[in-house]
Amino acid sequence: MLDSIRNIFSIPELRRRVLFTLALLAVYRIGAQIPNPGISASALAEFWQTQRGTIFGFIDLFSGRAMSRMTIFALGIMPYISASIILQLLQVVWPYLERLSKEGELGRKKITQYTRYGTLLICFIQAMGIAAFLQSLTSPGGARIVPNPGIGFQMLTVLTLTTGTVFIMWLGEQISERGIGNGISLIIFAGIVVDMPRGLQSIVSGLRTGNMDPLRVIFLLALMLAVIAIIVFVERGQRRLPVSYAKRVVGRRVYGGQSTHLPLRVNTGGVIPIIFAASIITIPQTIAQLIKVPAFQRISEQFNLGMPLYNLLYVAAIIFFTYFYVSIVFNPVDVADNLRKYGGFIPGIRPGKNTSDFIDATLSRLTLIGAIYLAAIAILPEFLITGFKVQALPFIGNFLEANLPRWFTQGLNVDFYFGGTSILIVVGVAMDTMQQIEAQLVMRHYDGFMRRSRLKGRR
Repeated sequence: MLDSIRNIFSIPELRRRVLFTLALLAVYRIGAQIPNPGISASALAEFWQTQRGTIFGFIDLFSGRAMSRMTIFALGIMPYISASIILQLLQVVWPYLERLSKEGELGRKKITQYTRYGTLLICFIQAMGIAAFLQSLTSPGGARIVPNPGIGFQMLTVLTLTTGTVFIMWLGEQISERGIGNGISLIIFAGIVVDMPRGLQSIVSGLRTGNMDPLRVIFLLALMLAVIAIIVFVERGQRRLPVSYAKRVVGRRVYGGQSTHLPLRVNTGGVIPIIFAASIITIPQTIAQLIKVPAFQRISEQFNLGMPLYNLLYVAAIIFFTYFYVSIVFNPVDVADNLRKYGGFIPGIRPGKNTSDFIDATLSRLTLIGAIYLAAIAILPEFLITGFKVQALPFIGNFLEANLPRWFTQGLNVDFYFGGTSILIVVGVAMDTMQQIEAQLVMRHYDGFMRRSRLKGRR
């Protein structure tokens, strides 16, 4: 491992790419500390203490906690991700975009241009909403978050936040082009990783003060390692369908005749289904923050962390969006047509519709496993923080509350920074980046990170 790290810096081109990537990530983290003008930092910090479990808290995770401090990068990269997802969805229903996606490099550049325009539009709308929302807020202590509201503050906030997101988007594109790894993913990775030392600090301070049991810390560390191992195992998992190609004689040359495989990933949807599900499931509680209606407040309480209705709908939404997203990004009919066009077939399966049906059935079974895996990973932090509030269940709630262990119903009362969506992103991005670095090393006849086997990413 140490020899491989030394080899990275012994190759001039790879060294420049790695240092360039680290430099731009440092620029991103510096910008995430610059506050937006016209906001009371103390009042804003008091307000964000009440936002756990809302959509604002979810967006704050992807902005590297820049939104809770309302810095110039408060919107983070989420508008770009949202625009990319919208463009992917539109490619299914809009024939023009579908044609562009099949036109190679030129079509991809055009779609990227539309994605940038969509990012600007989403940034403008979100920044206007945030500016108006901040002006109407007061902290739990009664202090105004914006001491001097008005059109000047709104225009300055829109300009600052929109420019900040566009700059982050540019940083990500530069990393992808001139650095190492996927720039957008690495920016999200950096925003999540930078918050993990705070989790370690809270655990250490809890041990020193006696608020946390050493056995509980050992359990958390063991659980952290188990979660990482499961994520690595599933993210690398795939079903390889055997594909054979018939021999073709073109002139004096013989083409085909070889056998290969069609890889189907267990988690084809990645982290996108969790993003969709979390955005939907946090809407009722977010609206309850804005609309002070008693009846709606009582309903929104059922969507608090750990409540049975919240857990049930969250898991159901993840499973639904996993199937929905996979059906968009993977079309078995197109795959079967491409196989038939180039003389390929799955042994024992007739080409055409039978092949597409076989691929679709296999992918559906794999997607169910991937959806259950995503739901388990996503629900883990909520369980550790708050437990499962079984008392809210009708008829059997009081019985379960009295007989189940306290850690099951109350949680461990710790912020678990090493599980759930965050670690899924961190491990996945780390695997992909390390795979690219290893490919560069092997291409130049150096040993990779693992001597007996090759490091594999998610793709």
